[in-house]
Amino acid sequence: MLDIAEDIQAMTFRRNPGRFMKHLRETERPIILTINGKAEAVVQDARAYQDLLDLAAEANAAEGIRQGLEDVKKGRTRPAREVFDEIRAEHSIPR
Repeated sequence: MLDIAEDIQAMTFRRNPGRFMKHLRETERPIILTINGKAEAVVQDARAYQDLLDLAAEANAAEGIRQGLEDVKKGRTRPAREVFDEIRAEHSIPR
């Protein structure tokens, strides 16, 4: 969870990157970088970013499955053989 008191920093990252990297490792929380008091960037360690990418991929897959199940429930499906025959005909693919 973000700690506003510790995790929001003015854009002085270039002056002391070691301090910021130590903070990232120790807290495992991202740092919000600001310019003129406005949030401009988020810095996080590579592992945390990969975890975020993995979570997004899982959510995307779960949403696809949810939509597919809804299509089945509402009868918005066709037999696979019918679909494949249509694709073969469209692209002149012999059987």
